[in-house]
Amino acid sequence: MTVIEIDGLRKSYRHTRALDGLSLTVERGEIFGLAGPNGAGKTTVVECVSGLRRPDGGSVRVLGLDPQSDRRALLQRVGAQLQEAALPDGIKVGEALRLYSSLYDHPADWRAIMDEWGLTDRKDARFGGLSGGWKQRLFIALALVGDPELVLLDELTTGLDPDARRTTWGLIRAMRDRGITVVLVTHFMDEAETLCDRIAVVDRGRVVAEGSPRELIGRARAASLEDAYFTLTGRAGA
Repeated sequence: MTVIEIDGLRKSYRHTRALDGLSLTVERGEIFGLAGPNGAGKTTVVECVSGLRRPDGGSVRVLGLDPQSDRRALLQRVGAQLQEAALPDGIKVGEALRLYSSLYDHPADWRAIMDEWGLTDRKDARFGGLSGGWKQRLFIALALVGDPELVLLDELTTGLDPDARRTTWGLIRAMRDRGITVVLVTHFMDEAETLCDRIAVVDRGRVVAEGSPRELIGRARAASLEDAYFTLTGRAGA
């Protein structure tokens, strides 16, 4: 089943064209990666999928719904951790989960989510005192508290140390193992290669390459190691 269907998506900000006729599909139960350099348009795609941005043209369907006209219904079925996510420093872990749970018509048990993601011992810890890795673990738990079918994760591991990145990767795999479809936005090709079933490489608002990690790596090697970045993004190497 197709969970996300995007056709000819366009979005501009003043004189900057963020999306230029982008098209892609995401299937149920996969980890789908949106990879590419900073400023390629990846975050704008996620914002259009979640209904936070209104596209200038093209079409978006998510779980059979229009993210603009059906936004409330969609938000009951989609969890998200966006790039600029933040919480008040003084809010406690348990308080945040309980608050987010109240926003959904049929939430998961937030206490069970807290326990499943290893947060119970930190339920009284304040957000401002958490390390980067624990903050990301909390954000994942918050994205799951509505019992979603689809989770959107935007630059989840940016700024984390290697150990925290690997732990977060395990949490993302656990989501997929629960049957949740995951869209992972990243500019780390090693992360996309490790986690994703399929990857769309985005550059200048278009999909410039798409396939499994093995397929994309094979294309890059066929061109030569020196030209790998150019093959995947269309940009000349440094």
